[in-house]
Amino acid sequence: IGLGRFAFPPILPALVNEGWFTASQAAYLGAANLAGYLAGAVLALALATRTSPKTALRGCMLLAAISFIACASPLPFAWFAAWRFLAGAAGAVLMVLAAPTVMPFVPRERLGLAGGLIFTGVGLGIALSGTLVPTTLSWGLTETWIALGALALVLTAASWNSWPKAQAASGTKQPRNSPALLSLYVEYGLNAMGLVPHMVFWVIFIAQGLDKGITVGAFHWVLFGIGAVAGPVTAGFWADRFSFLAVLRCGYLLQAAFIGVIAITDIADQMAVLALSSLIMGAFVPVCTTLVLGRLRELIPDDPEEQTGGWRWTTITFSIGLAGGAYALSYLFEWQGNYLPLFAVGSGALFLAFVLNLAFGRKT
Repeated sequence: IGLGRFAFPPILPALVNEGWFTASQAAYLGAANLAGYLAGAVLALALATRTSPKTALRGCMLLAAISFIACASPLPFAWFAAWRFLAGAAGAVLMVLAAPTVMPFVPRERLGLAGGLIFTGVGLGIALSGTLVPTTLSWGLTETWIALGALALVLTAASWNSWPKAQAASGTKQPRNSPALLSLYVEYGLNAMGLVPHMVFWVIFIAQGLDKGITVGAFHWVLFGIGAVAGPVTAGFWADRFSFLAVLRCGYLLQAAFIGVIAITDIADQMAVLALSSLIMGAFVPVCTTLVLGRLRELIPDDPEEQTGGWRWTTITFSIGLAGGAYALSYLFEWQGNYLPLFAVGSGALFLAFVLNLAFGRKT
């Protein structure tokens, strides 16, 4: 997931500089990846039911790896959009199926730590892409795509025989729709929208919007990945000691602050602020998933079928927030030609999630 969803942003400035695509086309390619994520979230359980979780997970890891190699030549926009869509769909299937396949084997008192460890892998993929891409770009764009595909194939092979032989939960048993649970779905979608400015535009904003160059942009993507590696286990640790609800609320406010500061500060020379924003927002890409998964299990404590159905809906609303936010913000950038309004919108979405959680988070 870390490679399939997050290796594209550090490549994006090079695609523009090398003339493969315009800046607006490159932004829409990022949005196509998130649209695929929505499709994959909707279809994941059906795919697992028709095959098995193990087969679906293996197949989508292969598909994510192949999607890199398929983009190794400067082919038309439609070809790239299709493969970015498929990569997003594969990532969503992995997100929907991987945690529910593994988490039933974890004791309840270790859910925070286990969830953090699972989603630390996303951060490792982000950090790897931010480290690998600047090096391989000196060889060429084609070589960069192939190197990422090869790395994804190695990871696929390493985990091939490690998945448990679990049956797919149908996810058709609808969870009890308490106000807290319905609010959690909406909050997760708003959290996704708030992450879009960093997930899609962060590197190109630093490299071109602030005129810092690809090397500096990639450095901040490495910081983004470091945050994503450290964040899930840290958040899980605190959630096990307090509650997922308390840490989730703090998370909404932290994200709103570290996105909003980009929109309201003369940021070009504030490298410390940029670095902190990279680390904090990188952490919350997997942390928000860790916290929402744990909160879902608090709200639905004893029924794996309901938990699977609830996790499917949270992933769908998250992907709606990602895809809708990506296309809306891509249009806003094309219209305004300015990155700062994107961060203002993202911060507003996170603050609204916090307000909703205060109003409904405890209502059962």
